[in-house]
Amino acid sequence: MKTIRYILQKEFRQIFRNKTMLPMIFGVPLLQMLVLVFAATFDMKKIDMVVVDKDLSETSREMIAKFDAIPFYNLEFAVPDETIGEEMLFSDEADAILVIPPNMERNLIRDDKAQVQLLVNAIDGNSAQLIYSYSSRIIGNFNKNMIAEWKGIPEFSPPGEVKISESYWYNTELDYHWFMAPGILAVLVTVIGMFMSGMNLVREKEIGTIEQLNVTPVKKYQFIIGKLVPFWLIALFDLAFGLLVAWLVFDLPVVGNLLVLFAFASVFLLGALGLGLFISTVSDTQQQVMFISFFFMMIFIMMGGIFTPVESMPHWAQTIDRANPMYYFMKIMRNVVLKGSGFIDLLEEFLSLLLLGVIFLSLAIWRYRKTT
Repeated sequence: MKTIRYILQKEFRQIFRNKTMLPMIFGVPLLQMLVLVFAATFDMKKIDMVVVDKDLSETSREMIAKFDAIPFYNLEFAVPDETIGEEMLFSDEADAILVIPPNMERNLIRDDKAQVQLLVNAIDGNSAQLIYSYSSRIIGNFNKNMIAEWKGIPEFSPPGEVKISESYWYNTELDYHWFMAPGILAVLVTVIGMFMSGMNLVREKEIGTIEQLNVTPVKKYQFIIGKLVPFWLIALFDLAFGLLVAWLVFDLPVVGNLLVLFAFASVFLLGALGLGLFISTVSDTQQQVMFISFFFMMIFIMMGGIFTPVESMPHWAQTIDRANPMYYFMKIMRNVVLKGSGFIDLLEEFLSLLLLGVIFLSLAIWRYRKTT
């Protein structure tokens, strides 16, 4: 135990003497929470729409008024031809174009049907999908009310219609910052645990001190504990620091038990640290560690569910995701922070993280060679 204590003292002194380490410990969490959450968050506040009204009828004006009544629709532009609107769309002056063809009202009266065209700027896929969804709903509601008015009934509703009422339980205001902040914290803990631990051991190789440690009577398990525990504690500290920043900046509520959250984070870090140590054992330079770590990080992040729900992925991808520790930890972070889930609710995720942690640590211990 005394040997481990001395190794830990040596590691902490080496960490805090490194001028690049302290900015990473305090700066990375702050930047990730203040930059990435806003960068990954899409909030529809204003839609610049160009109107091309070739009908100039009472019906077309009523349709335009429906859009104008929505606060985040900006209908300042009205052009006589869609080519002008397309030029504004290409130059990013407009987000969407509503084209009302000539004789729309006459076609409605004579044939009971008419068409309108909606052109959406789809450079940003998220915004395009929302604009299309909002606009389609407005046009659909206008069509429904118009049918009810023309047919002389108070409201048009098909016979036997089933109405679905939606209710959001764990993020009632649909604040996307609350959804993204726990995911960014999961990425933060993974970066600190896997990236920094791997870089630290390879740095010993580059400066030549690893040979001196290898010829000491320090046991292999003592050396590994001394190398992993400092970054295990630093990652937990960064998680606490990130939660504090999220609470102060985004008013993020932590509904669940913090002890449960940190218990799961501790188990998750066993796998992240083990993988970082394993990468360092097969690398000779910090550059190699960086490239290999980023390779795994990109796979973990893209398949972890931070941007794309895992349930919407192909079945084969969901099967492979069972070997992704971030998939479980991302789910744990959001369920504990937003939903208030307890340990029993996430027992399957806990056992999966524990199994992956044992596997990654075992691989790192097996691969590490210490000569005495």
